[in-house]
Amino acid sequence: MKIDFEKCGGLVPAIIQDAKTKNVLMLGYMNQEAFDKTMETKKVTFWSRSRNCLWTKGETSGNFLNLVSIKIDCDNDTLLVQANPDGPTCHKGTDTCWGEDNEQNPLLFLTELQDFINRRHEEMPEGSYTTKLFKDGVNRMAQKVGEEALETVIEATNGSSEKLVYEASDMLYHLIVLLTSKGLRIEDVAAELAKRHDPNWDKNRRAAKAAGTMK
Repeated sequence: MKIDFEKCGGLVPAIIQDAKTKNVLMLGYMNQEAFDKTMETKKVTFWSRSRNCLWTKGETSGNFLNLVSIKIDCDNDTLLVQANPDGPTCHKGTDTCWGEDNEQNPLLFLTELQDFINRRHEEMPEGSYTTKLFKDGVNRMAQKVGEEALETVIEATNGSSEKLVYEASDMLYHLIVLLTSKGLRIEDVAAELAKRHDPNWDKNRRAAKAAGTMK
């Protein structure tokens, strides 16, 4: 990684992003020494312009930023630092320096779950229910999706909201397993839904049908 520290007088901006929630936490500045210490200690360290010295975030508060990764931009003069915070990032006690709550969008967990199921598909550990589903084959996986879909419908019509969410979660899990067995991911479904959200989607389908490319 070649960082152009000289372009801005020895310092480069470092954007700090929560590695899990993907929220931006703060902006700091690093020189070569701060960068080297960050890489060595795995605790995000800055150059304090006000105190004119190195400053490891959390050295007084205990709210360290634990390094996950560092990326450099196309001009080699700005860093994107992904970290796991031990507590509030801002010195004013808020999660971010913009006063926002550092909460994860629950939808991001679907990617984590997809990655987990992918690992199960690759490693096939014994004793895993997911492994058993893969070994049982596509017909059984498809059957489970159907069974869970039916239970979801039953809870929607005659059950409680809590049970509806429970059964819908079972259905979605089994759907991801089925998709994985076919070499697909839940993001492929999301991409299809995004495409259908396009105002011209129906128009495109009609045009395709008129051209004879869709039955």
